[in-house]
Amino acid sequence: MTKFFHYILNSKITALLGCCIFFALLLTACENTQEEINALSKKRIAVEEAKFIESYLSQGGKMKARLTAPVMNRYQTDSPYIEFPNSLHVDFFNDSLKVESQLNAKYGRYRETEQRVFLRDSVVVFNLKKDTLKSQELWWDQNKEIFYTDKDVEIHQPDKIIYGKGLEADQSFNWYLIKQITGQVQVPKGGFGPAIATDSTGVTGTDSSGVSGKDSLKIN
Repeated sequence: MTKFFHYILNSKITALLGCCIFFALLLTACENTQEEINALSKKRIAVEEAKFIESYLSQGGKMKARLTAPVMNRYQTDSPYIEFPNSLHVDFFNDSLKVESQLNAKYGRYRETEQRVFLRDSVVVFNLKKDTLKSQELWWDQNKEIFYTDKDVEIHQPDKIIYGKGLEADQSFNWYLIKQITGQVQVPKGGFGPAIATDSTGVTGTDSSGVSGKDSLKIN
């Protein structure tokens, strides 16, 4: 069983009950637009708000990750979820409690019953080997301890950038599988400048392992 726990600092709970909203809807249904009625209905959801939170992920009795965020909202619905609307940062630890990978995103939504986190907007994951994953959307499955997406991804390595579509990786980012390579750019020793790139199909070049642009690529 894995879960986030120990929300701290400046907690504020706002409970919005449905009775008043129900009567307000009855009184104003004839005058308000459907959009206004829908907006009032949403206020019936109970919301727990916390600021400057620090939360921990435990797996098998060991601390595996630490999450920090400026704002956290927990929604009490039939399928409760936690939202991080103003960015979040996660440090992933090895068994010696040393940070081995990190994650940043501008938005996150944690589905409590599924123990999955949906991340979007400037999602970045990087490890100690200086491998960096960039994507606009990414899922983090806590039970399987993996990241995955079917969206476009970029893998930045010290000597090259690999472009692809679809990815699976462990949450420590020690290995990753790119499902479809769409291109590659070599990075010269002096940094970015004139670079050799494959075309959009990847036919004009292969990586150092000889894998063509149309194949999947797994890195350990």
